[in-house]
Amino acid sequence: MLERIDTVCMKVNNVQRASDWYEEHLGFEVVFRGEGYRILHVGDKGVPLTIEEGEGANKEGNYPIFYSNDIKETYETLKGKGVQLGRLHDDGVNTFFDFFDADSNRLQVCHYRE
Repeated sequence: MLERIDTVCMKVNNVQRASDWYEEHLGFEVVFRGEGYRILHVGDKGVPLTIEEGEGANKEGNYPIFYSNDIKETYETLKGKGVQLGRLHDDGVNTFFDFFDADSNRLQVCHYRE
């Protein structure tokens, strides 16, 4: 019946500004432009991120978690770009940190041994 997650959708206040932020700060690629939304390609595989213009930007509710092979390098790169970051956590199994986009949406990066 259900085959996979097609996309993760997140509300933003201004789709063009948000799209520019994701391209500039995270290196995402816009693969489709629709009226009031964009679909962004994340990394070399996986589930795309769809950003939709609308009320109720996601401050603390649901949020995407991105995986990084080198989380410390990712943390430092985002820090160097002026991205708002939480602290780096390590629970012994998973290393992770929160960060926030231009609309203050919460996002997270994690790393664990595969």
